[in-house]
Formats: sequence, C-alpha cells, structure tokens
Amino acid sequence: MPLNPELDSLSDYPFEALRTLLNPVTPRVNDEIIAMSVGEPQHQPPALLTETLMAHAHEWNKYPPMAGTPELRQAIADWLSWRYKLPPGALDIEKNIAALAGTKEGLYLFASVVVPREKAGRKPVVLCPNPYYLVYNGAATMAGAEPVFLDATRDNAFLPDLDDIPEETLARCALFYLCSPSNPQGTIADLDYLKKAILLARQYDFVLAADECYAELYDTVPPPGALEACAALGPGKTGLFDNVVAFHSLSKRSSAAGLRSGFVAGDPKLVGQFKRLRDFGGCQVPLPIQHAATALWRDEAHVIENRALYRRKFDLAEAALGGRYGFYRPAGGFFLWLDVGDGEAAALRLWRDAAVRVLPGGYTARAANAGVNPGSEYIRVAVVHDETTLDAAFARMRRVL
Repeated sequence: MPLNPELDSLSDYPFEALRTLLNPVTPRVNDEIIAMSVGEPQHQPPALLTETLMAHAHEWNKYPPMAGTPELRQAIADWLSWRYKLPPGALDIEKNIAALAGTKEGLYLFASVVVPREKAGRKPVVLCPNPYYLVYNGAATMAGAEPVFLDATRDNAFLPDLDDIPEETLARCALFYLCSPSNPQGTIADLDYLKKAILLARQYDFVLAADECYAELYDTVPPPGALEACAALGPGKTGLFDNVVAFHSLSKRSSAAGLRSGFVAGDPKLVGQFKRLRDFGGCQVPLPIQHAATALWRDEAHVIENRALYRRKFDLAEAALGGRYGFYRPAGGFFLWLDVGDGEAAALRLWRDAAVRVLPGGYTARAANAGVNPGSEYIRVAVVHDETTLDAAFARMRRVL
C-alpha cells in the first residue's frame, strides 16, 4: 500500500529510540527505578481544577465551540494583557485567540496553514532550533517544507544565532519555530532577541511561532513573550501582531498535562485561517475542560506555589551537581542539560548501574550544518520528582558518572 513518502524522512521518536537503547538492558542494582527522561509534571494540579470539572460535569454531552467559549478566550486575553503588559484593547477574543487541545496539535497544524507550495521560487523552509521539539520537524516535513536546523549551543548561549542565518534561507522561510524558555536548555530569549526575530519575520514575510509553554516556570526573571515584543515594536504594516503567533499551555503552568488545554494568540489573519483549518481537522476541547481552563487562567496563586517548588528542586540540583558536567542553573523550564561527553553512553550507564532513566541529548537534535549533532554530548534530565527522590537520583548520578 503506498504511503506518504515524507514519513520516511522523519527522525525516530525520541522515546522510541530510548526504549530501543535501554529496554534490552536490566539494571544491575536493586534500587527503585527513577524515570527522569520525560518532562511530565509530578505536582498535583490545584483543587480548583477538579472542583470546576465536577461543577460542569453535566456538560460532557454537549458539543463545545471549536474556538473556545467566550469566557475562556476572555480569561486568556485578560491574562496575556496582564502578563505581557499589552495595550488596552490589543486583543480581540474573536480575532486574536483560539483555544487548543494542548499546544502540540496547534504547533503541528499551524505549518499546514502557513507553508506555501513554494517561496522565492523554491521549496519553502521552516526554521527550527536544534535541539528541537520533535513536532516542529514533523509539522515542517509533512507540510512539504524543508526543515532547517539552527544549532543552539553553549557558544551562542543556547539560542539560534539570528545573524548567522543566510539571506537565501530567510528568503525561502515560511515559518520559524522559537521556544523560550527553551526545551531542553532552559534559555530565555530576551526582549531584544524577540524583537529582532519579529523584524526578520516581517522583512522576509514569514511567521514567527513562539512556543512559550514553559513561560511560567522561571527561576528569577519572568520571560518576555513574543506578543510583548510586538507591543514594544509597535504595529507592522497591518496590525500590532503582524507575522507573529504565540502558543501557551496549562500542562506545565498548572501541572495539568492530562487536561490537554492550551491556546494560540496573535496575528488575526493567521489565527483566522488557523481556525478554518481546525474546523476540518482539529479537536474540540470539552466544555468542562474549557470551564476548568478558564478558572486556571484566572488564578495566579497556584502558579506561584508551583514555581516555588521548582526553584527548590533546582536548589537541590545545584547543591548536588554544581561544578560537574557543565552544570548551569537554567533560567526557565524544568530540565537539566548536562555535558557528559557522550550522552547515549551516559544514559546507558545510568540505567544499567543506577536504575536512573534519562534522555540522551542527541535524541532531541540532529546533525546539521557542520555535521555535528549539538546534543550528542549531553543528557536531558527532567527535574520533576519530589525532593527525596531527586536527592537519591543526584547521588546515583554522581556515583555512576
């Protein structure tokens, strides 16, 4: 049976590759397994979530509005305006915002909206940070674009060097995925960086898709956002958010990964066309979940508590691992990005000799440009467990590595 040949060009799913590496090996120790490979929040979401779901349990039998209820979109608009200091009236809930069943579906589907058949007379380009979230590559490839990977290494502060992108590549660019705070390095793009990326998007007429799902997990300074940068720059040719969309989720902010609730906001032309596509292939968010999401976006107390818990975890990580493996305290997110020389070999040793499961950094990146995978020397460690478990994990890592 013939299939879409583009499927063959997708890289292996990172966790399938990890299973291939580790599952044939049985740990030599009797210690309890500690899984630090998946970025899954372990904190319980606030009681507000369950209470709201239960209060609206009678609405599971109703078809929900695809774009989100007006109440949800208003809560999102109010939160964005407060969090990013947007001008009054900058966001129209009918034009600038759409609810999502988590950001994964939105990030993937968006490429199908904005990637044309050709640009500058050639196959379009989608720019991705390297390391990257696998959805960026999958979305670009299946939309018929050429993914171009921009290495984010210690030498460029773990952010793609915007000055290093060839003009010919920018001319062909249809979409640029930018994650801040970044996964896995936890780097924050400052306001000047974001403004520069937006100006490039407007100059070369491509879309900047800002993946900001880790924006509320930060150590000291709240990360600026792409919509905030738009407000600082002022309107483009047609409006304040020209060429820019931002994606947010409740998965990390509210420890509600299973809720599958997020949103996209920004350029009304792009959001409008995106809503058209979702009418055909998107997933509606059930009404009880939309009510819960509305309540969560309107509550900051649980977010402050959540952030404090992660700060404490990184205090433990710094005390245990500081001065080792290129340790640095990430500005955002909940991962450690540790330089262990050979990430795959280290992941295998940690599993075999310590029953600790981490992700080789090379599985989150690929060889590009000079042919070197920028993640190959690293491991990604999700710092999500309780403090007792983390203490044990860090002690085992020191012993084995």
